[in-house]
Amino acid sequence: MLNTLLITGTDTDAGKTVVTAALAAYWQKYYPQRRLGIMKPIQSGVGDRELYQSLFNLEQSLEAITPLYFQAPLAPPIAAAKENRQVDLAIAWRTLLSLQKQRDFVLVESLGGLGSPVTNELTVADLAGEWRLKTILVVPVRLGAIASAVANVALARQTKINLRGIILNCTQPRTESEIADLMPPDLIRSLTNIPVLGCVPYLENPRDLEKLAEVAAALDWEIYCRE
Repeated sequence: MLNTLLITGTDTDAGKTVVTAALAAYWQKYYPQRRLGIMKPIQSGVGDRELYQSLFNLEQSLEAITPLYFQAPLAPPIAAAKENRQVDLAIAWRTLLSLQKQRDFVLVESLGGLGSPVTNELTVADLAGEWRLKTILVVPVRLGAIASAVANVALARQTKINLRGIILNCTQPRTESEIADLMPPDLIRSLTNIPVLGCVPYLENPRDLEKLAEVAAALDWEIYCRE
């Protein structure tokens, strides 16, 4: 079955955290005997790693979830420079390899969008391509996101990312009609030649594990992300 899945997005506020949390809630509900690991290789400022540790029974320290942490909520190379540090990706890679050996399934949430800088030379897309992980692209439901989805899929192909599908995410309440107007799945699929795995509705309480699992169960992610 699944081993490791990378959740990335078109930009910082696409909804990667909600999707990652939904997949984690689904896994722990339907595969309770299979050990789950969550990793966010790099984090700047307080946020996702703290959320994952509080929501899920991971038996992971904050350092095991995020091996590279910087205090300033800025792009990693900028945040690292403020602390006179380097973004040492070898540390993140070793942490991932260790987690893969210990867990049946590992969710990896990237920082920012595919074009976000990881170092002064590399972007998230470069990292995703080099690590060769099965990847899901999260696209927010809003005006202009179709163009962003097309551009990000092109970047994914350029960097040889193993892109398995797109998940749409409502960052604010949307009707079915609005979703169809702003992000019609058939059009996105036609323009990108990538399957659309479903749409995550706006969640008033993104910490509700039952609702998160229900949302993930409605997505076609397992079908497209199996070996």
